[in-house]
Amino acid sequence: MRPWSDRPIHDNGEPLVALPPTLLRLEPHPYVAAGAPYGPGADPFQLRSGVVDRLLAAQGDLQARQSDLRLAIFDAWRPLAVQAYMVEQAVTAEINRRGIDLADREQVAAVRQAVGRFWAPPSPDPATPPPHSTGAAVDLTLASQSDGAPLAMGGEIDAVDVISEPDHYAAAAPGSEGALWHQRRQLLASVMQSAGFAQHPNEWWHFSHGDQLWAWRSAAGCAIYAVAPSSSLTA
Repeated sequence: MRPWSDRPIHDNGEPLVALPPTLLRLEPHPYVAAGAPYGPGADPFQLRSGVVDRLLAAQGDLQARQSDLRLAIFDAWRPLAVQAYMVEQAVTAEINRRGIDLADREQVAAVRQAVGRFWAPPSPDPATPPPHSTGAAVDLTLASQSDGAPLAMGGEIDAVDVISEPDHYAAAAPGSEGALWHQRRQLLASVMQSAGFAQHPNEWWHFSHGDQLWAWRSAAGCAIYAVAPSSSLTA
């Protein structure tokens, strides 16, 4: 259970829609490339229509502040099957990175707990959906307007590490690389929050509008997006 899992959900029926060309997609999509089971023809670069509108507003705000930058979308909608697949991928990768013996149940459990700070285990309960499965959540970064190259942000998206926390570099010395990364993270958070998004407390790259996490962080009475059915997909 997450701190936001008790928020009620009243889905407003908005469809999933494809991201418009004005929003840069970082391709190839990392989870498609990893073999995640999206299903035939499913497009991971989709979000609820209202969320897409807010992303466009955030990009407009960003470019009004710094015309040489744009948003770059790493990941968006995930079916529950993809969420389950990627949780296990993340656990396996972290076990391998730490060199843990699979027979050591205590250490494996510790890895699952660490991964769980960043990856929401898929729940069959419609009252507690993973944020990305609702079409409300997006993982993104800043990129150069000229060539689309992502900026260094002080940690890779999906890193199971304290460097992923939004304010990890807040105490970095002025003029240092860490201070630059903190400034960039703050800029991303500022333009997203100005468009009505809420940030995941553990991830500098994760923002959502309309899901339970958003309802919890914004003190909304309820979430407005449940799990987005694949039948709602549009071209």
